[in-house]
Amino acid sequence: MSKRKSKFMCRSCGYESPKWMGRCPGCGEWNTMDEEVEVVRKGPRSAFQHTVGAHEKAMPISSIKAGKEPRITTDLGELNRVLGGGIVPGSLVLIGGDPGIGKSTLLLQVSSLLANGGERVLYVSGEESIRQTKLRAERLGVKSDELYIYAETDLEQIHHSVEEVKPKFVIVDSIQTVHHPEVKSAPGSVTQVRESTAELMRIAKTKNIAIFLVGHVTKDGQLAGPRILEHMVDTVLYFEGERHHTYRILRSVKNRFGSTNEMAIFEMLQSGLKEVLNPSELFLRERSQGGAGSTVVASMEGTRPILVEIQALVTPSSFNYPKRMATGIDQNRVSLLMAVLEKRMGMLLQAQDAYIKVAGGVKLDEPAIDLAVLVSIVSSYRDAAAGLSDCFIGEVGLTGEVRRVARIEQRVSEAAKLGFERAIVPSSNLGGWDYPKEIQVIGVETVSDALKVAFSR
Repeated sequence: MSKRKSKFMCRSCGYESPKWMGRCPGCGEWNTMDEEVEVVRKGPRSAFQHTVGAHEKAMPISSIKAGKEPRITTDLGELNRVLGGGIVPGSLVLIGGDPGIGKSTLLLQVSSLLANGGERVLYVSGEESIRQTKLRAERLGVKSDELYIYAETDLEQIHHSVEEVKPKFVIVDSIQTVHHPEVKSAPGSVTQVRESTAELMRIAKTKNIAIFLVGHVTKDGQLAGPRILEHMVDTVLYFEGERHHTYRILRSVKNRFGSTNEMAIFEMLQSGLKEVLNPSELFLRERSQGGAGSTVVASMEGTRPILVEIQALVTPSSFNYPKRMATGIDQNRVSLLMAVLEKRMGMLLQAQDAYIKVAGGVKLDEPAIDLAVLVSIVSSYRDAAAGLSDCFIGEVGLTGEVRRVARIEQRVSEAAKLGFERAIVPSSNLGGWDYPKEIQVIGVETVSDALKVAFSR
């Protein structure tokens, strides 16, 4: 008989300690140390059983035949693209997001679409009763005999239900409410989440069932629970959005079966989520005509180019230390670009407050947006509007040079489709591709060249 040892683990970062502490040394959070007891199993059992039941031998990689993963597509084309072309049977997908953002609504809609297509789906709700799920289903117009609803948090009972229903898809909402009967700790703890996910992964791989897990997020926007949770699953999706906006963004940050950093945009309506097929037009719909401090950038989100408006407001400061605030963009990047303007262009911005915003609630983090942010700052500082039909693309270096960016063809083509007349791009990006006839492509080498072109009209 083995001894039972207890330890304390932080539910935010997974830091382990032999004794309880009020503040976690790993992440600095207070009252996050939970007592964990080692797993006591009834009998010897492997944490992961092989799919075919037999052990395979090591093989030379040259003798292995590669084939495409079979996929099941839904009527939500945006979801298919984020997943890499569709849902892969036997995959484990984790979806995280803020409370009330629409994770359950999205998965219930996906369940309905799969069930209407003849696929059997088991929706396991650990946070709502069957009647509550039914009320949401009626609002969304979900009606199908192939969609089974099961309100349970015991993992052993969930396993029995999978054996009875024999579904092709399983939705678990949420993984923090599921508890493993052989793990002596509270639901939502680090050990429970890890062991429950490992068991669900075994079910998915051995029975070739696609399982979607809903995960809670912390106040910092990261998935709650141990970091190993993201390593165990095949795909990690984040469902983002502002409560005061109707638009939601589904972003892929990990995908073993497709491209990462893909993004899909949905509009939240009374009847559920609706796909936004042209996000560029959406983000530019309410752009002011001829206003100072506004520019447009063609940003890449995965394989899709999206045109987004960047707004800047530069105003004299009444404090010794001017404010630097940014929404949708890294604040350190704004400070860096303002330092380039001060040093290379001679602009006195030390006494200016600067507020930068990406319109539409989108978050941009690629270097290609530097030039557009810089031009919008100068436009507000000079109180002079940049060209309304201009699109700015390029990375800005510390010496004031404009550096090349990736996938310039897709960016410029998207700008041409929406009626932009000029695209200001790095000179090093001009060669090796054909320009669209509808747009004039202008190459610049330095920030000074870009500003001359931007304010030449």
